[in-house]
Amino acid sequence: MKAVVCSAIGGPSNVSVMDWPNRAPKADEVRVAIYAAGINFGDLLVISDQYQVKLPPPFVLGTEGSGVVVDCGADVTDVVPGDRVLLQNNDVRECFADEVCLLAQRVAKVPEGLSLVDVAALPLNFGTAYYGLVHRGSLLRGETLLVHGASGGVGLAAVKLGRYLGATVIASGSDDEKLEIVKAEGAHYVLNVKDENFSQRILELTQGKGVDVVLDPVGGDVLDRSLKAVGIGGRVLVVGFAGGRISSVKTNHILFGGLSIIGVPYGGFTKRNPSLWKDMMSVIMHLMARDFIRPRIDGKFGFDEIQTALGQIAYRQTVGKCLLLSDRGLKA
Repeated sequence: MKAVVCSAIGGPSNVSVMDWPNRAPKADEVRVAIYAAGINFGDLLVISDQYQVKLPPPFVLGTEGSGVVVDCGADVTDVVPGDRVLLQNNDVRECFADEVCLLAQRVAKVPEGLSLVDVAALPLNFGTAYYGLVHRGSLLRGETLLVHGASGGVGLAAVKLGRYLGATVIASGSDDEKLEIVKAEGAHYVLNVKDENFSQRILELTQGKGVDVVLDPVGGDVLDRSLKAVGIGGRVLVVGFAGGRISSVKTNHILFGGLSIIGVPYGGFTKRNPSLWKDMMSVIMHLMARDFIRPRIDGKFGFDEIQTALGQIAYRQTVGKCLLLSDRGLKA
């Protein structure tokens, strides 16, 4: 079968399309014919050996996707061949391929009426945002949410979910053109983190109270500065460190502000709680089916365009999500 393979540690130039062996599913696995797969910043970390889970080359990229079940192992009862599914395969990956075998507990059925291609944009980005805002942050209607890195996949998903959940959403980023798109996608307010009065502007927008919840996939200076604008009893959701530096949070801010610094370990959560992950995916797909949320897909690429796609993500040229489509996905 055709697959996108990382042949050596490095950059996108070490990723190419190759023939790759497929296999039959084990007793607790399913084999899925891939239609689309989500391309993520994490893919760049994996190929450069900067991700926490190390994969020795050669390996097939791709953590999430969607497709049709073509074969089931002997112990599988939840799905049958012909079912449309989305999937998340954190440790093994292998979704950038014509087919993938994975644990049956890592797939969720896709309702009729939803695009099998477009749902590939949901598992990581909307899953992380939903887990963070609902399960970890307990975001309430009427609260104020600050989303950092709002033009990225997780950030934009958090903007959309925060708006749906009834929060006032302040979105931050470093590119004014992208921030205008984020505002059009649902943010109530947008702020450029390069503004030297960034924290003060947040306080002005909240009438001096500060925000109730921060969702931060960026870390570093962005998070450090925004802590000055978190209200008493606020919750700070740590999602990642895309900015390149881990934040040095001052404990006096935590103490006197009564702040809760909360980790959002989405990958580990999905592995430890596969049934809850399935339930969460069902809720997110239901919201998409009813048009309450809609992923913004900034580009769809064929397998042969993978280096271009990874380059766009590396240079922060996208807003929202990019998808990699198999031949069957390109025809869908």
